[in-house]
Amino acid sequence: METLSSLFSGTIKKALSFFAAPNHITGDNVYQEADKRALALVDSMVERLALPGSGITGMDNLYELLQKARGGSACLLLLEHYSNMDLPQFSYLLRKEGPMGAEINDALISIAGMKLNEENPAIAVFSGGYTRIIICPSLPHNGAADGAHAGVDAEKEKSEYLRMININRSAMRKLEELKHTGRIVLLFPAGTRFRPWDPASKRGVREVDSYIKSFDYMCFVALNGEIMHIRQGGMIDDFVSEDMLRITVSPIISCGEFRAKTQLEAEKAGVEDKRQAVVDAIMRRLEIMHNDVEPERLKTSKAQC
Repeated sequence: METLSSLFSGTIKKALSFFAAPNHITGDNVYQEADKRALALVDSMVERLALPGSGITGMDNLYELLQKARGGSACLLLLEHYSNMDLPQFSYLLRKEGPMGAEINDALISIAGMKLNEENPAIAVFSGGYTRIIICPSLPHNGAADGAHAGVDAEKEKSEYLRMININRSAMRKLEELKHTGRIVLLFPAGTRFRPWDPASKRGVREVDSYIKSFDYMCFVALNGEIMHIRQGGMIDDFVSEDMLRITVSPIISCGEFRAKTQLEAEKAGVEDKRQAVVDAIMRRLEIMHNDVEPERLKTSKAQC
């Protein structure tokens, strides 16, 4: 099985020759528009790997969500997360659905972790083709901020900690500015790619409950088929392979009703952390959707071989 860097070395070099996503994120550049040149190159990778039969089930649900957004509602898409190809393959297949898909794609704003911009310029291309708001997904406890350490390292840690706070505050202000303007916010509730050797990586991030609380409607999106396979080490060395991609979109769900029902069930069950209970319920729904599709996808894929 080839790696991303070996199979697409020429494409990546071409992207790096012109793609100028800011590598260092601050509160002033958390909102970044899609770079169409980067999009075209990443599209070429997806096209090379996506087998016939790839597509989206539930386009009507997505279009209904878009109409809600255009009417002023705050709308979310919550996607499973397996690799850095998840957003590229979703966007590519959306646009393959025709004008309706292109409209939906143009309305998307993804929430992206700052690591994608700062870790490796080649990996930054995979988010650079898509309009996004960049956040620091989790703020580590920083003793330096509390005066627990001394010296140059402590000052450096404190400066980094304050930068992360500034990034997140700016990102939330931008989100509030845009979420009622006909846009759809795309979010990975797991917060990180699923790592098979670490089952905890598939648990949803508690902070996602804050999004559910402040949005009106949402759809869940299950991803079946993998053209990029995560491995231990740098993201540029993930394996890639051909596969049939099937994306399934749920009917529209009221965020308020879903959250209220889930928290009530958690209270009855004696669960103390009701915020985490909401996110756990989302992840269960996504897993059910995924498992419902996978047997049929595999059967169809084998029949085509």
